[in-house]
Amino acid sequence: MKLTDFAILGTGVLLNALAQLGLKAATRVSGPLIATDSGVVERALRMLVVPSLWYALCAYGLSVIVWLVGLSRVPVSQAYPLLSLGYVINVGLAWWLLGEIPNAQRVFGIAVIVLGVVLVARS
Repeated sequence: MKLTDFAILGTGVLLNALAQLGLKAATRVSGPLIATDSGVVERALRMLVVPSLWYALCAYGLSVIVWLVGLSRVPVSQAYPLLSLGYVINVGLAWWLLGEIPNAQRVFGIAVIVLGVVLVARS
């Protein structure tokens, strides 16, 4: 895989990861959304005015566009495993931005994922 192709796909993965973090930030404002809870609709509506929700949705949209560009250049069987890098990005950014501390088992699992992505990218 060419470095430019990897960079395009990596940008798509990063945007997707940022979207996840934005959604999580929005739910921190609304609180848990539980279907059996009588206040779930009110909390969901409250989330509509949270800027991080809208940033996250924009990041998702942009990630789809960037991903399409990447898929036009690389076989899907080679590109798709790169989405797994989102786990790495999310754990790191969630730790840094949201204070979510990963345990050793999670870190080991992510290391296995990274090894797999490297093997696929080199093929």
